[in-house]
Amino acid sequence: MKNIAIIGAGLIGRSWAIVFARAGYPVMLYDNFDGAVTKAVALISHGLAELKEYGLIDEDPLTILGRITPAQSLEEAVSSAFYVQENTSENIDMKKEVFKTLDNLAPEKCILASSTSTIQTSLFSEHLEGRHRCIVAHPVNPPHIAPIVEVSPAPWTSPEITKRTYDLHQLVGQAPIIVKKEVAGFILNRLQAALLREAWRLVDEDYVSVEDLDKTIKDGLGLRWAFMGPFETIDLNAPGGVADYAARFGDAYADMMSGINYPDWNEELVAKVESQRRKIMPFSEHPERESWRDQRLMALIAHKRNNKSHN
Repeated sequence: MKNIAIIGAGLIGRSWAIVFARAGYPVMLYDNFDGAVTKAVALISHGLAELKEYGLIDEDPLTILGRITPAQSLEEAVSSAFYVQENTSENIDMKKEVFKTLDNLAPEKCILASSTSTIQTSLFSEHLEGRHRCIVAHPVNPPHIAPIVEVSPAPWTSPEITKRTYDLHQLVGQAPIIVKKEVAGFILNRLQAALLREAWRLVDEDYVSVEDLDKTIKDGLGLRWAFMGPFETIDLNAPGGVADYAARFGDAYADMMSGINYPDWNEELVAKVESQRRKIMPFSEHPERESWRDQRLMALIAHKRNNKSHN
């Protein structure tokens, strides 16, 4: 079996290593910072143990960990790869340089994918000889727990590359979607941006506290959205389905959201939200809460997997 190459061993990179290794693929893990891969392997071991605890993997974690090999150089990492997942800094100049190097080093038919959350494929691949094999495969953090992957090709990305990328992520247990044409922020971040801008505005104008805003999502919308998307939600919320919902509430939504000016996240507003968050949770508890988040996500994923009636 050919290798998966993971370039960048930070939070996202090590999570991707878990995704592919648990699916049976040999993984070459590379990072140009001294000690980064060694640190990543230790954290991967911990992550695999947690997955085992929640019943999300069947194999012994050590067996999966054994499929991950530290690479001593970028060339070694990609020399036998059929798929590369790049996870370097969110900087367009760096992406251009990294992908230029990858295009020179990787085998001809190797897919070159980026985990970028803000930079469209066309912005870092335009001048590459192998631009047809470049693509974005944008995950949610952390991808070994949250399975969505946004597969976003450039106009010149080969349809075969797009299909192979989609099929690979589906094969390894992720939930890929196709971004049919390039758009800033892709799909997930744009949806998140719409909700966040309204959330900050409602707090800014003192309609609601930070704590109660979060409660509205986690004890309301979030419960439904954990199992259904917004279109399925409204389809089930009207007797006649989505068309009936649109007829009943379309005008009200249009009026509700018309003429709104969203505030900048300026220093004063950020301080307001930060102050309320620190009263709820001191920053010293941040690492512990991150771990709690991942454990709750794993429990939810396990619940959804065990109660899945249809895709």
